Amino acid sequence: MTYEELLTETALNDEQVVVMTAENRALVRNLPAVMGKRFIDTGITEQTMIGAAAGLALRGRVPVVHALAAFLTMRAFEFVRTDLGIANLPAKLSGFIPGFLSDANGPTHQAIEDISIMRGIPNVTVFAPADEDDLVKMLPEIWKSPNPAYTRINTRKTSHVHEPFELGKAEVICSGSDVTILTYGLMFEQALIAVEVLQNEGLSVGLVNMRSLKPVDEAIILQVAASSNLIVTLEDHFLTGGLYTIVAEVLLQYQTTAKVMPIALKERWFRPALLPDVLQNEGFSGKQIAERILGYQTGYSQPSILTPEFSE
Repeated sequence: MTYEELLTETALNDEQVVVMTAENRALVRNLPAVMGKRFIDTGITEQTMIGAAAGLALRGRVPVVHALAAFLTMRAFEFVRTDLGIANLPAKLSGFIPGFLSDANGPTHQAIEDISIMRGIPNVTVFAPADEDDLVKMLPEIWKSPNPAYTRINTRKTSHVHEPFELGKAEVICSGSDVTILTYGLMFEQALIAVEVLQNEGLSVGLVNMRSLKPVDEAIILQVAASSNLIVTLEDHFLTGGLYTIVAEVLLQYQTTAKVMPIALKERWFRPALLPDVLQNEGFSGKQIAERILGYQTGYSQPSILTPEFSE
């Protein structure tokens, strides 16, 4: 099932569901003909869309709103905070092309601080599916929740079949005593490759899909900290405020320590290119991730939080 098929089925079965977009119909092209007046395109007006979604939510509707992730979380931030967060209204935000998925777009369109921004708003929950199978398994639970929610939309396909979703729970793909990779969203694809490479090198490797970032699965973070020699946080997001920060917060809260190697972006945007080239240029391909982890394991490199700089 695709994202659009799931949304269509959900809307047809529940008349309270309203689909909204700020002139971003890529994921919902066929919905206007199906939903009629329950499909609302406000034009390129993300702030107005969020305000309207809040009004609809106050009247018992469940608005599912669409915009580019960068504009949904940054241009409309105050409206999400004030109209949805403070009032705790169940509007559901679908952020399109988050992280590296914005590949050929420049810094203005790159949402690589969105997790940090959205999880900082009280009452707003945050989710990042690993692929389309994960997405369609997660969204019914997210849409049923009484809280406002931000989801990094990811419709890419992988060969992995995901477990059913529960709010606040991570998905353990495999366990390992040498290294455990914690990741979410698009980077799950590359993590699967990295795990295979590392296992072929003789390491015991774990992988956890941190699909629910707020609420987060504190228990799995503590379990991995106790059972694995090294935790690797892997994300297409700034280091600040993302998964690395979440892990640090949990470890500090429970007064425990772990060896943690972050792989993230630090205080710079990525160079636009086609997605395979972005991953390669930034050092985020599965093979490069494995090499960076092996280098740290063998002491040949430091646990760098910086992605490689380009040579002009």
